[in-house]
This record gives sequence, C-alpha cells and structure tokens, in this order.
Amino acid sequence: MLAIGLARNSDSPLRLLCLGAHSDDVEIGCGGTLLKLIGDHQHVIVHWVVFSATGQRAVEAGASAAKFLEGTEHEVEIKDFRDGFFPYVGYEVKQFFEDLKPRCSPDLIFTHHRNDRHQDHRVISDLTWNTFRNHMILEYEIPKYDGDLGSPNVFVHLDEATCQRKVRGIVDLFQTQQNRHWFTADTFLSLLRLRGIESAAPGGYAEAFYSRKAVFDTARGV
Repeated sequence: MLAIGLARNSDSPLRLLCLGAHSDDVEIGCGGTLLKLIGDHQHVIVHWVVFSATGQRAVEAGASAAKFLEGTEHEVEIKDFRDGFFPYVGYEVKQFFEDLKPRCSPDLIFTHHRNDRHQDHRVISDLTWNTFRNHMILEYEIPKYDGDLGSPNVFVHLDEATCQRKVRGIVDLFQTQQNRHWFTADTFLSLLRLRGIESAAPGGYAEAFYSRKAVFDTARGV
C-alpha cells in the first residue's frame, strides 16, 4: 500500500479546518488524526467549528476542543443552530459558511461524510464542498444506530497510545452523552481497530476517511 503525505512547504504552518455539526463529532471522527498531526508538525493552526451546542453541551465542546488542540494556535467557534433542523435553516448555515470562507485558508479540511444518515451531518458535508472548492477535504465517519458505516478509502495509522488518548478524551469530557447506548470506549476503540485491520496498520489502529477528489503529483515526494 502506497503512503501519500501532505505536499506543502514544510517551513509554513499546517492550517487545518475542522467542522462538526455537534459538539463531539470532530473528536469522534478525526480526533486521533488531529493528535497525530499536532505531534508531527511544529506549527499547527486550527480553525474548529461546532455548529450546534448549547448549555452544558457548549461547555463540553469548548473544554474538549481546548484539550485536543493543546499546543496549537487555534480558534474555536461554537454556534447554536438547532440540533436536527439544519436542512430547515439551510440559509443561515450557508451564510455562516460564506462568512467563514474569507477568514480561513486551510491546507486540509475535516468534515462529515456525504452519505451519513444524520441530516445535520449531510448538510455540513454538502456546504463544505460548496464553499471550499479547491481544497483537500477528508470526510470522517461517526458510528451510530443508523448503521451507515461504509468503505472509506483514506486511512491514517495510529498507535495505541494515541487511540487511548482520543477515546479517554471523548468519554471523559462529554458527560451529557453517557446515556447513549453506543457512546462507550469500546465503540470507539472497535472502529479504530477495524480500520487498522483494513489498512494493515503497524500499530493495529487507524482512523478512516473518504476522499472525493485528490491530485496525485508524480513529480513530488510522497
């Protein structure tokens, strides 16, 4: 399996845009990859957006983002769009994306998978592609009752320590989600292990993503 890296000027900061419909989505979908990128690069700048979080959920979102982004230059925005109603307030969500675009020039964007069965997730995915049309976008996956996990085509290998750090952060920081039957350490570790098997990860674990478009430059190192 060929490993492809980020083609960029190593002297410039790595700029990331992380988009999540709800307060724990980014951490579940790409938390391990973020920890790895932050550990592998000296200067990382992150713009992190949570579109729906109020009350205690907003407090948890802020605390979690600060924990995962420790050691980076970052901006965290927590919005209060109504959970479950994104398709019906599409104008307002679209306007936020239009306002975000001139403020953000990322090397890499993390967003929801287009075929995620949660309606809010699909709206965020579609508007990511509508707004950032010439960027590298990776769509992450969220395990849930709907059973919508597919066959991703991009994998980031992770060691066990990074996976444990990710999972502990999610389970410890999002206490409001403890009543959900799927919100357990076993759920998150199992998916990481499964994706590790699929990609022959040396450490046994991986996060997986969907890439709709990527340019393979044969003249540059990978």
